[in-house]
Amino acid sequence: MGYLIGMVPSADLAARLATGGATDLRSTGSGNPGAANAMAALGRGWGWAVMAADITKGAVACMAGARLAGAMGADVGGTAAVAGHCYPVWNGFRGGKGVAVSAGQCLATFPAYLPIDLTVAYAVARLRGRALPATAVASTVWVGAGVLWWRQGWPNAWRPTPGPSLPLSAAVTSAVILTRFATAARRRNTALSTTTAPTAAATGL
Repeated sequence: MGYLIGMVPSADLAARLATGGATDLRSTGSGNPGAANAMAALGRGWGWAVMAADITKGAVACMAGARLAGAMGADVGGTAAVAGHCYPVWNGFRGGKGVAVSAGQCLATFPAYLPIDLTVAYAVARLRGRALPATAVASTVWVGAGVLWWRQGWPNAWRPTPGPSLPLSAAVTSAVILTRFATAARRRNTALSTTTAPTAAATGL
């Protein structure tokens, strides 16, 4: 169920509504069907709407999982939603990067960590050109916090005290997101090498 919720194409729907289908976010700007690219291609309002929708997807998937299987179900549901967003079967497994969906997952399963998560996310956003290592650092902090809250039995705001499924789900979610960032980095580097190679050959370098 979480995977199906994660596959809801928020960015594609926004592009269709904003441009009548004339703009495909997968072939425009960064090529990522996410909030940042939607802001650049469609406008800030549409970008914020996509972000809100993606955060909602993560939270709803967790709530659905909680109804079916308690706290562990919430963790599994949120992780599955990120996987569905990043690798939607209906689009050849080519989706977004999952950051906003994971924020919804954090909101629904680890609210005590949410202020830290937002602080780390803000710091990461300022590290332009270093998305992959910055995301790796943010992911490590998230998983480490999950282990700490679980082992120490610290309160978790309106959610139950975290169990071992919380850091495990954070680790799996982080792995999915990092894989998407790494794929995007390889694609970008390949595009740069393709465009600079003729110039280098022309100058004899």
